[in-house]
Amino acid sequence: MNKKPTKKEYAAYYANYINQIVGDDILKILAQRTAKSIAFMNDIAEEKWDFRYAANKWSIKELYIHIIDTERIMAYRALRIARNDNTHLAGYEQDDYIPFSAAEQRSKASIIAEYEAVRQATITLFQNFTPEMWKRIGTASGWPISVLALAYIIVGHEKHHVKVLKERYLSS
Repeated sequence: MNKKPTKKEYAAYYANYINQIVGDDILKILAQRTAKSIAFMNDIAEEKWDFRYAANKWSIKELYIHIIDTERIMAYRALRIARNDNTHLAGYEQDDYIPFSAAEQRSKASIIAEYEAVRQATITLFQNFTPEMWKRIGTASGWPISVLALAYIIVGHEKHHVKVLKERYLSS
């Protein structure tokens, strides 16, 4: 594993996430991103976490729970594909998850703790993949996807949402 995934390793939809990542050492990038993300989350005032920049948009709590949920799903896909499971993996509808997340009942500290735990589990999972596992390609949401691409998607997806967070939630 010494390069970014090729376009044959993921659906075009994910290019936006993968293209946001600079560098080829995805494990190092995951670790660096974790520290930056936790520091950033800690800097957001507690009272801001329920803020929505518009009606029917997610709160900051819901946004971070979405990031966590998506990371879990992508890591699960990576696990199944790495273990040579050839089952076609179903997609998921992100908007269906949020109403059942109980985000409004969560504290900033609990969300940060969950984020940190999930990210550490993700890093540990990926650290133990062999070179052959990283190259494996499965099918998710009807499209080919590699284990390597899933790692890049996890980081790129988070970067995308943090950019939105900075622009739409915290800019005022």
